Amino acid sequence: MKKITIFFCLIMITFTCAIAQNSDNKFARPLKDVLKDIEQEYNVKLRISDKDVEGKILNYANWRFRADVEETLKNVLAPFDLMALPDNGENKYKIEEFRYHRRTVEEGKETLDYLASKYSTKDEWQQRQAKLKQCVKEAVRLNHMPTSPDSKPILTKIRKMNGYTVQNIALEVLPGFYVCGSIYRPAKIKGKIPVVLCPNGHFGNGRYNKDIQTRCAGLARMGAMAINYDLFAWGESVLQVDPKTHRKSLANTIQALNSIRLLDYLTSFKYADTTRIGITGGSGGGSHSILMSVLDDRIDVSVPTVMMSSIHYGGCPCESGNPIHLCCGGTNNVELAGVFAPKPQLIISDGGDWTSNVPELEFPYLKRIYNFYDNAVVENVHLPKEHHDYGPLKRTAMYHFMAKHLKLDESKVFNKEGELDESAITVEDENAMKVFGDNGEKLPKTAIRSFDVLAKEFESAIAQ
Repeated sequence: MKKITIFFCLIMITFTCAIAQNSDNKFARPLKDVLKDIEQEYNVKLRISDKDVEGKILNYANWRFRADVEETLKNVLAPFDLMALPDNGENKYKIEEFRYHRRTVEEGKETLDYLASKYSTKDEWQQRQAKLKQCVKEAVRLNHMPTSPDSKPILTKIRKMNGYTVQNIALEVLPGFYVCGSIYRPAKIKGKIPVVLCPNGHFGNGRYNKDIQTRCAGLARMGAMAINYDLFAWGESVLQVDPKTHRKSLANTIQALNSIRLLDYLTSFKYADTTRIGITGGSGGGSHSILMSVLDDRIDVSVPTVMMSSIHYGGCPCESGNPIHLCCGGTNNVELAGVFAPKPQLIISDGGDWTSNVPELEFPYLKRIYNFYDNAVVENVHLPKEHHDYGPLKRTAMYHFMAKHLKLDESKVFNKEGELDESAITVEDENAMKVFGDNGEKLPKTAIRSFDVLAKEFESAIAQ
């Protein structure tokens, strides 16, 4: 009753002054003043940045008030692409830019229920699955693949480690534009071996990060050929494009193209087993793993880590800069992970990020899709006390799953007691992992050195 009284009082209190101030009858008021009223009348504390509210005028200001403060804040802030988030305490909110990539748990559940209503049989699902695959390719702008440059990769000398080798590579994916990375192989290659793509997330130091070096080396010791490669406009990529362009939508496209080109190259080796191809990445690398599992049918096993969620869609244009999640009337990363069915997939989640609800919310939805198929394998390893990384416990789960489904020797990373043992792995200095020299001095003279030039090159390539 109190909230309703507040609601009507606020309208009446400001009604007279609103009319006096607005000859066009829009009842406009400064947003800053409206938010002060909300603080006072609803007894809440708002954390506001002046840059977000200064000079902004809200039309029909107090007509937007409702009995519930959160609904009121939503009505008041939406015209300015702002939103209110709980701020570490009861009746406290933080005002910030609208997060297109975030949902509440309730909204996530509503979305999953809505998506589930679209199919109740295997046939209905497969029809949507096919449409999603095609739509995602179009959204990423790779439904018509650009011609691959007719050039050999630039390779450094092979470095011999304990049970594996490392070799750096720069592969030309478009004329003048390179993706750089490091290839990890078993020290001794007998017969055909699996290939595993290890895309990066937004962890510190990119592909030079300790955890991703360890992950790739561990897979190589187990018997796979693994590759660790730069995000767009990270690592050696910054020699060609400004780091700020990582937040361009083209980043999403180029990163997908990088993975496809690298897989083309790795599977060209006579010892590469094209029936045993895996992908695994954490955070943004998890988003990319899900995307690639939709785009490239060659992938046989997928382990997206600390990413699959109905309440978080990525947030970086390199993950969601293209309209992937608008496909087929709307989708999300959970349904897109389902597109990989019935192939083996492991979802690794934890209690310290947006994957905290996976066991109760997202995984049952994913399992429902997999249940349309006989003997399809989908698993979830949830680590409730862990946080957002690709640390030892996540690697442990991934190693076991990859070993089982790619036929790898997990004794190379676990001791006789079954405990993780990565002590034989060397974490290298970042300069050792570079292709173009410590300061980029070996970058080819013909290399693109501008994002605008790259964008034009891509447009030209897909137009042919």
